[in-house]
Amino acid sequence: MKRLLIIGIGAGDPDHLTFQAAKAIAAADAFLIVDKGEAKHDLAGLRHELIAAHGRHPYRVVEAADPDRDRDAAAYTAAVEDWRARRARIYESFVTGELADGETGALLVWGDPGVYDSTLAALDEVDAEFEYEVIPGISSVSALTARHRVGLTRVGRPVHITTGRRLAAEGATADDVLVMLDAHCAFAEAGEGYHIYWGAYLGTPDEILVCGPVAEVAERIRAVRAEARARKGWIMDTYLLRRESPARA
Repeated sequence: MKRLLIIGIGAGDPDHLTFQAAKAIAAADAFLIVDKGEAKHDLAGLRHELIAAHGRHPYRVVEAADPDRDRDAAAYTAAVEDWRARRARIYESFVTGELADGETGALLVWGDPGVYDSTLAALDEVDAEFEYEVIPGISSVSALTARHRVGLTRVGRPVHITTGRRLAAEGATADDVLVMLDAHCAFAEAGEGYHIYWGAYLGTPDEILVCGPVAEVAERIRAVRAEARARKGWIMDTYLLRRESPARA
């Protein structure tokens, strides 16, 4: 049986790699790297570095271009599903065309494969015979809370995990709201009493951290976010909104 290892490699710091992940890299015969283009070459670069450091020779590295996604589509869910289906065909080609029977392939996934990532959902659409194992990694969520020295949860309080798109549409629906990627800085409309712990490029040399009352730091975050995105051509950010005086249950 062909085998795939879905390896979480952390949020950007090579030291985020766990012993389990390093052993998994050493166990692979072939690696698939889906290249997101020149603007995000450093994302692929870290993967190459980790493979070189922990891979067991001889191994093979297969590269494929990431499918384009229509980010301006009115039907957001349909656009994502179309992109995911095309990603699944890349994975399918890797399994069927690059792995021999009994070989192990690996996908190195940014952060943690089980937190805000489409890899596992795309694998469900692969039409091929194989088995796979998921190796957890340090997520951007863990990196964010560690760098700001705050806990994700508070005693007896739920945490709502959402996206910038949903935050803009629904507003802050809990005392603690974790937001994954927010292209339009929806946090600025969170309302009175919220504190923000914001981070971009977490775990990398380009890491940026800002925290404070939303009313006081919103414009600063807008400015540093816009500058960083213009300079690098891309940005990945995560933040925690926390109501300073929790509403009564």
